[in-house]
This record gives sequence, C-alpha cells and structure tokens, in this order.
Amino acid sequence: DPKDIGAVYVGSESHPYAVKPTATIVAEAINATPNLTAADMEFACKAGTAGIQVCMGLVGSGMVRYGVAIGADTSQGAPGDALEYSASAGGAAYLIGSENIIAKINRTMSFTTDTPDFWRREGQPYPKHGGRFTGEPAYFRHVTSAAKMMLEAMGTKPEDYDYAIFHQPNGKFPTRVAAQLGFTNEQIAQGLLTPEIGNTYSGAVPLGLASVLDVAKPGDRIFVTSYGSGAGSDAFDITVTDNIKSYKREKAETVAQRMANTVELDYARYAMFKDKIVLPTE
Repeated sequence: DPKDIGAVYVGSESHPYAVKPTATIVAEAINATPNLTAADMEFACKAGTAGIQVCMGLVGSGMVRYGVAIGADTSQGAPGDALEYSASAGGAAYLIGSENIIAKINRTMSFTTDTPDFWRREGQPYPKHGGRFTGEPAYFRHVTSAAKMMLEAMGTKPEDYDYAIFHQPNGKFPTRVAAQLGFTNEQIAQGLLTPEIGNTYSGAVPLGLASVLDVAKPGDRIFVTSYGSGAGSDAFDITVTDNIKSYKREKAETVAQRMANTVELDYARYAMFKDKIVLPTE
C-alpha cells in the first residue's frame, strides 16, 4: 500500500526545479501523499545512496514503515568537455523497509571530506571539474577508504562477496579500484553498466545494484561503494535473503532487458534535447 510509505527522497544533480522538490512529484505520482516526509538530496553522484541511508535510519528508528530512495540523473557536460563522452541518463528506486525484504543491508559506512573535484555554482549551465584531480585525491581516495573501512568493520575479505559495485563515471575507474581492493573482474561484471549505457551520475550505483539483484540468489553477498564529488563515498554490505525466490521479477523488465532496448542518439539530436543549440535572438 503506497500509504505505508512514510518518506521519499530523490537524489540527483539534475532536478528539474531549483526551488520545487522532485520528491513531492514522485510521492504524488505513486499515491503516497500526504502523510509522509519528502525531500530532494544533493551530493553529486552519491545522492541516491545518501537517500538510502536516510531511509534506513527512519525505518530502523520506527519513525516510518517504508521509505523510497531514488538515484536518477541526466548527465551534464559543457559542449566539447570530456564529460560528454559518457553522458547518459537513468535511475533506480529502492523501497527500504524491515518486512519481507529481498536483501538485507547489514551495515553502511561513509568516508567524507571537503574535496572540490567537481562543482556547478548556482546559475551555471554546466559543471566544472579538476581534470586528473578527480582521480587520485578524489575518487580513488574516497572509494578505497570507505571500502577498507567496511571490510575491516565486517571482518570480511573481497573473496567473501559474490558481487561488487563501485561508482562508475567511466569503465576504467571502477575496474581499477576493484583490482586495487582485491576484487575480480567477475565480481564487478554484472553491475558494471557504464561501458554500455554511459555515466548516469546519481543513478550509476543504484542501477548497478539493480542489475545484480536481477540475477542474485539467496545467500549472495554484495559489496557496494558509491562516490560523489565534493567528496564522499558510501559503502554497503548486503546479503540477499530467501525472499528473493518469491519476488515477482517478471512484473517489470530487468536492467538487461531495458539496456537491450536503448535508443542511441547522434550528437546533433543530443545537443538539441539538451538545449545546447541556442538560436540568436533578434
């Protein structure tokens, strides 16, 4: 029952309004209003996992029965910027609760610093970034730190997990960080979507996790680490439950099925849809 949803959080850096929450639109669309709390989240590409953490707190405290956390984006990049090479759009939504769950989040931990590797000021149409600075002191430092914190806290090793998902601004970064931490290509393959569909920003890790859950079996262990510029990483240790067997997967297309039906655009049409072609005014 949608009325059992007590919280809706939408994480994105491409909200349609500057002063009008996306979360209320979603809540109204799913018939969850009016007795709930709703808000938009912003933390670059990890806003979606931040929403999952907030919902975990509300459900765990007993303040709400269910919470919805969404990570979704339409990638932004200035014409000619390297960001355009992986520009994409996508998102995933998660219902967070404590009853009949298909996957249990055993623990979540975060590593956060003030590292300005990527930003967009109010009124600016496109984000700016620090080029190579977005790699070592930003992405790799935060992802590896959060991941190592989780492994230490859980007393686990990379080989204890069946799947691993890392934030994927491109195909190179998650592959490299996985190897640095001791994860194999086989562990990250199911959740590595960027080489096929591009960087969906806040939707990247949620979509990767959705792809894994599409094929996961009871008892499977999943390791997740997101990243958001600015900068921070959220790590999750997840175990798939027996309820996954009765979950009606056929009710919706899997991530793989949706990816098989994508529509590719040439640059001219992409530029038109993104309003990058501005005609002169008289």
